[in-house]
Amino acid sequence: MKPAQTQVGQAQTAPESAAHGLVLAALGAVAFSGKAIIVKLAYRYGVDAVTLLMYRMLFALPIFLVMAWWAGRGQPRLSARDWRGIIGLGVCGYYLASFLDFAGLAYITAGLERLILYLNPTIVMLLGWLLYGERMGRGQMLAMLLSYCGVVLVFGMEAMSGGNPGGHIAWGVLLVFGSALSYAFYLVYSGAMVRRVGALRLVGLATSVASVCCVLQFLLARPLSAALVAPEVIWLSLLNATACTAAPVLMVMLAIERIGAALTAQTGMLGPLSTIVLAAWLLGEAITPSMIAGTTLVLAGIYLFTRAGRAR
Repeated sequence: MKPAQTQVGQAQTAPESAAHGLVLAALGAVAFSGKAIIVKLAYRYGVDAVTLLMYRMLFALPIFLVMAWWAGRGQPRLSARDWRGIIGLGVCGYYLASFLDFAGLAYITAGLERLILYLNPTIVMLLGWLLYGERMGRGQMLAMLLSYCGVVLVFGMEAMSGGNPGGHIAWGVLLVFGSALSYAFYLVYSGAMVRRVGALRLVGLATSVASVCCVLQFLLARPLSAALVAPEVIWLSLLNATACTAAPVLMVMLAIERIGAALTAQTGMLGPLSTIVLAAWLLGEAITPSMIAGTTLVLAGIYLFTRAGRAR
């Protein structure tokens, strides 16, 4: 094939690659959001957060191990320092974040949970300011305030709705915010590890550590008889482990390769929207004017926040 023909072929495949990247990013965002729906469905069968999380991570563990092995082929062996970092990130970034998220979902709606988790970029920025003295622009602070006003609006309306005691909702919000904070610590401290270990290898190993922690937590905190759950819980956990945990991780990474991290993150705005739609369809959660207004504020605030950050 002549060079000119090769260049034409490459030019023709570039838009296709971008389109595939957008589709992967969108599917990854929707799949990640489906986790909250599945957890809420499983709670209907009387299972608790410890048992439910154990089954999810137990089913996902083989996938994570294969992911780590695949990414580590031909790579240098990990040092003791690397293993200490991986264990710390796995415990903080995945185990603790997952447990707090599952526990919080017992008290709040799936839509509110997704809005809180979507505040993660602002929490990362706040940690950078507290830990490293990184400065924030006025535009970022105003956008951050806009996003948090959206969450407060939805929280306030849910607390006054009477469907769940306000104190329980507040506890659920604190738990899910703790989950977002834990994952933000993971993002802040994982930069150096990613450069040394590699992104996919780090994700596979850290999530494997988290999976082991979840199984150990169940063995220490619950009798073995607690593992006898409804068959529906097993199937929902298997779906959660594959379609809403391992698959979106790969989708998002492939999307970043094709369209970049910035556009992938913007496509992730489909996550809160899809959660609201799925929660209304599968859980019967109402789509109220306050939910729409709060979601609009959060999405607008995060969009402006990321734009202001790139401008700086």
